[in-house]
Amino acid sequence: MKTELYEAGESKTKSGSPVRAGIIATVSAVLCATSLFAIPTANAAVPAFPNNLVVFPDRDFVTIEGFQDRVGETATVEVTRPGVGVVGSAQGVVQAGDVAFEINHPGGYCWGAGTGLNVTPDIKPGDTVSIKFGTAAGGETRVQDTYVTAGSVLSGSSVIVKGHVGSGVNRDQMEQRIIEPALKDTAVGRRDVRAVSGPQTPAPKGGYTSALEFDVDGPNTFTATYIFDDPAAAEIAANAAGARAMAWEEADESGNRQGLTIAEFGEPGGPGMGGCPNGPLQSGPAGPTNISAAKVDGALKVSWTPAKAIPGTPAIVGYRVSAVAKTINGFEQVESGVRISDQKATGTTISGLTQGEDYDVYVVSVSSNGETFPASHAVPQTDDTAPLVTASPNGGTFSTPQKLTLDTGEPDVDIYYTLDGSDPLQSGGGTADTALRYTDPVDITQTGTVKFVAIDPSGNVSATGSVDFKITNDPVPTTPAFTGAPTAGRGTASLTWAAVDPGTGPAITGYTVQAYTPDGAAFGAPKTVAGDVTTLVYDGLSGDTVYRFTVRASNINGAGPESALSDPVTVQGAVVAVAGSDQTIPRRTTATTVTLDGTGSTAAGATYLWEQVLTGPSDPDKVTVNAATTLKPTFSLPVYNYPMTNNPLTFRLTVTVGTEVRTDEVKVTPVPDKVTIDQAQWKVGDMRISGTSTISGGIVTIRVGGPTGRVLGTVAVTAAAAPATGGVYSLRLRNGAAGTANPGTVWIESTLGGTLGPVTVVNK
Repeated sequence: MKTELYEAGESKTKSGSPVRAGIIATVSAVLCATSLFAIPTANAAVPAFPNNLVVFPDRDFVTIEGFQDRVGETATVEVTRPGVGVVGSAQGVVQAGDVAFEINHPGGYCWGAGTGLNVTPDIKPGDTVSIKFGTAAGGETRVQDTYVTAGSVLSGSSVIVKGHVGSGVNRDQMEQRIIEPALKDTAVGRRDVRAVSGPQTPAPKGGYTSALEFDVDGPNTFTATYIFDDPAAAEIAANAAGARAMAWEEADESGNRQGLTIAEFGEPGGPGMGGCPNGPLQSGPAGPTNISAAKVDGALKVSWTPAKAIPGTPAIVGYRVSAVAKTINGFEQVESGVRISDQKATGTTISGLTQGEDYDVYVVSVSSNGETFPASHAVPQTDDTAPLVTASPNGGTFSTPQKLTLDTGEPDVDIYYTLDGSDPLQSGGGTADTALRYTDPVDITQTGTVKFVAIDPSGNVSATGSVDFKITNDPVPTTPAFTGAPTAGRGTASLTWAAVDPGTGPAITGYTVQAYTPDGAAFGAPKTVAGDVTTLVYDGLSGDTVYRFTVRASNINGAGPESALSDPVTVQGAVVAVAGSDQTIPRRTTATTVTLDGTGSTAAGATYLWEQVLTGPSDPDKVTVNAATTLKPTFSLPVYNYPMTNNPLTFRLTVTVGTEVRTDEVKVTPVPDKVTIDQAQWKVGDMRISGTSTISGGIVTIRVGGPTGRVLGTVAVTAAAAPATGGVYSLRLRNGAAGTANPGTVWIESTLGGTLGPVTVVNK
């Protein structure tokens, strides 16, 4: 199958298959004589011609080209987002021909086909699209960060297209196109016009010239300018809907464009054909599973397995549980229910229902995207299953008091217990007078037997449980404390704690450290060190996982209390991204080169991408990252000019090894000078503005009407006379330059970043 991307009449590229070479030329070949071969980016995983991955992020559409040595085999295509994981996947069978198969395009496969991840991913710049056959990798491409930002603008015989280009895009491997079949009937003679990096250059077939320039409208922008021989052709191009920005990761010696991104301005995302799943923001969340509902006295006890959000979709924040009466009165049915604000919830009880009425039960997940549709359904059944009570700790000998936890894992179950070894139930039914209702963990301070029983809302009674405790109360060490946050290593965490003073008790014989996962569960067996050691490199941990730790001291009588949990730490995995330490950079009178440092990251087989994290497309603090695919890129911190700010600049490092992706961020904070206005006065024919700066050598601009208002003047900051430090400035305007009226207030800004205003100008 072919898309509008492929067009006959292109110059052929060299290939073992002349038919394929002719068809692929519009995707993979350099199209104008002025296009020079660019040095490929360092990413060995990009497929080599005739294989290719072509991504259309606006339509969430992927074309798989080539792979003719695998015709008939099933391939898995995945979209992976840094810091998130796989957000979309599908399987397809390689067909004979130039296009092996397509995803989310008529005639192709839907996202989720064969993988069960039934969501159309919202493909974004920075995502990685990969293909594999079983476990064998077939290649991957990173979605390039470039796109058209506004409609085409007509000016006489010229058409201008503007857009965004990220710092990680090779600008020599870019092209802008306007697609419009009506252009074939003009002097252009083809269905599109194209602009490649460089100055105005005539099109090979004539009819127009074009140029693709960068940073004309500020950092990370591109401007494509077309000048047509015929104004009518210019109008056709300007009114076309098919403006595209194209970028590719590699170009081989024949000019084939490998790892190609084609961003199409104005194209909608989501499912590309009927029957395909919605996008992550086009439908409600996944629903809970294993729904069951049990009848109890005037109520329904509902339980379920918590839902898991599909990657790339909003988090599930809770559930809505409804019981709908089957009796219909005048087209109406009574509905009762509850809302639960806990994603981990596994059940609830709906009370206040009509005795003898039959109900249908529905459970939906809730997220910022809405609710599950259709709702998960259950028909209530009679509950005749007795609850099961577990005790922790399950008895034993202890040198210190313990806290006993009793649990059934079911909602709305009452647990009763006794501390004297007596039965919590009376022989004729009901709870004994000595029985206590369990609400919180029970303090076990002395030797004895605890018995317990549970009763669920249906009246089912558990077997009576019993645990024996022996509390010796021998002196054990006090609680130790960590002296700092854990330090992450690859599969390890380094911990340090303060030594416990044994006082008059026995000497400390050891320390025991236990790791815990975020859900509070102990991870593996604890690790022990000698009593004179207060550090431990805790190994055997899972990479890219968050852990917290406790430590307890021991003596000959046993272990003392467990410490409070340490600060959390994310253990490094096989692939590590380290963006370096945060930096503070003083602003200077000229632009300052700042070096970012990712040398602590994985080196073997890794590729790197640095990107600035922006507040939006018009972020006034946007800079260009140079050598963004190296470990130590640079950027230029410019001389301050409003509307710049002195807010921290955040940069994200993405490290990729095969299909593994890790990210880390670093902040670079500009440090401005501090400026004052010590004098601001006006009289007819004479105005004076003077003040200080903490640094000399800058230029102060004085404005009226606001930070971007009319400039009254600029003045250099000179060194202050000793013994004062810093710098001083003074602006004096005379005669007509002083104006005919007091300007009221003034604002100042320094090229070193300091700003101040408004300051009132007084009459002299």
